[in-house]
Amino acid sequence: MKSRRADGPYVLVSGPPGSGKTTLAGRLAPALGLPLLAKDTIKQALLSVLPSPDVETSRALGRASASALLAVASEARCGVLDSVWHRAAVDQLRLLPGTVVEVFCRCGRIVAQERQRGRSGTRDPGHFDFQRPDSELWNDEVATPVDGGWPVIQVDTSGHVDVDQLAARLRTMMQGSLIDPR
Repeated sequence: MKSRRADGPYVLVSGPPGSGKTTLAGRLAPALGLPLLAKDTIKQALLSVLPSPDVETSRALGRASASALLAVASEARCGVLDSVWHRAAVDQLRLLPGTVVEVFCRCGRIVAQERQRGRSGTRDPGHFDFQRPDSELWNDEVATPVDGGWPVIQVDTSGHVDVDQLAARLRTMMQGSLIDPR
């Protein structure tokens, strides 16, 4: 008989812009055998068909992208969810049908800012990376885990991250959400 997956697990990869979320999530998803669902991928697709003439429109597209990500995650019944998660999303995140674990990416603010500024010229101008104030990108809310009552693992992403070790730790934490083949 084929193995099947119970609802979940969901791994929220959170942290401020430039903290290494996308890099870590991209390596973690295959290590866990879970789909990668990234807000910026969805936002990029929206930007390819919708105009983003100003920062406020870009913010609205970001919120729409996060909502779309959560809808797809709920339908997929599992995944590694990559985004700058805000506490305003906690109620929606709690509606995910399964176990949630948060991996919070932590590095120094200067490192995160350098990474963010380094990638800014490579992204669609509709992100308005250069027009966003530091207070929007690096503030107290994004500098701490979302911590919606689920387990949180904080990872120092200023250097090498042992993804295999992190995946093993996550597998142990999420053990109840995986159903073994019978």
